[in-house]
Amino acid sequence: MTKPASPIDEILLRQAVSSGVITHDQANRLLALAAETAERPKEPQDDEKLRFITGFNDIFVTLGCGLFLGALGYLASQFHGALAGGAVAATSWLLAEYFTRRRRMALPSIVLVGTFVAGVFIAASGAFHGAVSIDDVGPVSAAMGAVVALGAAALHYWRFRVPITIAAGAAAAGGALLAILSAAAPELTPALLQPILIVLGLAAFTLAMRFDLKDPERLTLNTDIAFWLHLLAAPLIVHPLISGIADVGGGTMTTGSALAVLATFLALGLVALAVDRRAMLVSGLVYAGVAFSRLVGLSEDTGWPLTMLVLGIFVLTLSAGWHPLRRTILACLPSGVSARLPHPLTSG
Repeated sequence: MTKPASPIDEILLRQAVSSGVITHDQANRLLALAAETAERPKEPQDDEKLRFITGFNDIFVTLGCGLFLGALGYLASQFHGALAGGAVAATSWLLAEYFTRRRRMALPSIVLVGTFVAGVFIAASGAFHGAVSIDDVGPVSAAMGAVVALGAAALHYWRFRVPITIAAGAAAAGGALLAILSAAAPELTPALLQPILIVLGLAAFTLAMRFDLKDPERLTLNTDIAFWLHLLAAPLIVHPLISGIADVGGGTMTTGSALAVLATFLALGLVALAVDRRAMLVSGLVYAGVAFSRLVGLSEDTGWPLTMLVLGIFVLTLSAGWHPLRRTILACLPSGVSARLPHPLTSG
C-alpha cells in the first residue's frame, strides 16, 4: 500500500485487511480517495468565526452584570461622579476574576471589559478635574482620563487576555489624542476632525492587519483581536470619508456625489474582500443605500423599503459569492501579497 496523503489511519487499514473486514483492493481505493480529498482546495467554513456565547447562561450572566453594575454606578454617583466610575471599574475587575478568568464566558467578558475601561476613564477624568459629573470634565482632564484608561486596558489584557481589550485600549488612545488636540487647539480641532478620525481609523486598521498577518489561517487569539480592531477601524474610516464626499444626511446629495459615494463603497468592498473582513462593508451600507436612492430618484414613500430590498439582495448575493470573489481578487494581486493576506484561498 502507498503512504496516504491525508490523515487516514494506515495501520487500521492494514489490520482491517488482515482481519478480512475489507479487501486489499478496497484499502488501496480508500487511500486513493483520501489522497484525492486532501488535494482538493477547501473553503473555510466560517471566515470570521467568533465565540460570543456558549449557552443561554452567557446571556443570563451578562444581564445580571448589567443590572448590578448599572445600579451600583447610579447609587455611587449620588455621592460623587468619580466614585461611580471607580466602583464600576473595581467591581468589573472582580467579576472578571470569576466569569472571565475561571469560567471563560465570552459575552460577559466582553461586557466587563467595556464597563471596566469606561469606569476607569470616568473615575480618572473626574479625579483630575475634581468634578461631580462627567459633563463638567474638560479636555485636559478627559485626556488624562483616557491615558489612564489606556494603561488600565493594558493591565486588564495582561491579566485576562480578552481579545476586545486591545480595541478598547486603541479607542482610549484615540480619545486621549483627540482630547489633547482639543485642549491645545480648540478652534482648529473641529475643522480637522474628519481627517483626524480617518488617520485614527487607518492606524487601527494597520494594527488589525498586523494581528491578521500573524495568523493567516485564523486559528489563534490573534484573529479575534484583529476582528475587534477592524470593527473599531471601519466606522472611523468610512463615516468621515464618505461624509467628506457628500452631505449624506442633509438631503443635498447630487448625482455626482452619489456616484462618488458608490465608487468609494465599491473600493472599500474590494479591500474588505481582499482582507476577508466584512466590517468595512457593514459600515458603508447605509451610505450606499442613500446614494442608490438618490440616483434612481425614489420617492419618500417607497424609497427606503425599495432601498432596503436592494441592499438585502446585495448582502445575500455577496455572502453567497464571497469565496469566488475573493479568489478572483487574490488572483489579481502579486503572489507574494496574496499569500500573506488573511485566510488565503487556493484557486480552482
